[in-house]
Amino acid sequence: MSAADAGVAARRTFGSGGPWEEIYGYSRAVRVGDIVHVAGTTAALPDGGVEGGADVAAQARVVFDRIEAALAQAGARLADVVRTRMYVVPGVDTDAVGRVHGERFAHIRPASTLVVVHALVRADLLVEIEAEAIVPPEPGSPLP
Repeated sequence: MSAADAGVAARRTFGSGGPWEEIYGYSRAVRVGDIVHVAGTTAALPDGGVEGGADVAAQARVVFDRIEAALAQAGARLADVVRTRMYVVPGVDTDAVGRVHGERFAHIRPASTLVVVHALVRADLLVEIEAEAIVPPEPGSPLP
């Protein structure tokens, strides 16, 4: 019996093309059925730089752009996001990160968490964000 026959949704993975996905063994996004999980996303560049420099709001905007692109790969939109988790390092303007979140989600209003953590994987990365989305069924499709 196949997974489809057993009623188990197919698992699909999506990459951003970044070098760390292959090395560390993870995907930018994973879709199982109508649920999309987007991995912790930063403003890191493949060459070692950081898009947005030392400006936490600029980094957050880059991160949300990357999350939106990952969602699109998986057939989802920002409007489908039901949860975000934002991790920032000590000393950054948490209000600035929250305001950038509000720019993208003011009318969507997902469940959200913003926490200050000891550090991220690199000292020049100021914010890392995860997202989860539930893709609504296509009009006219049967409900599961």
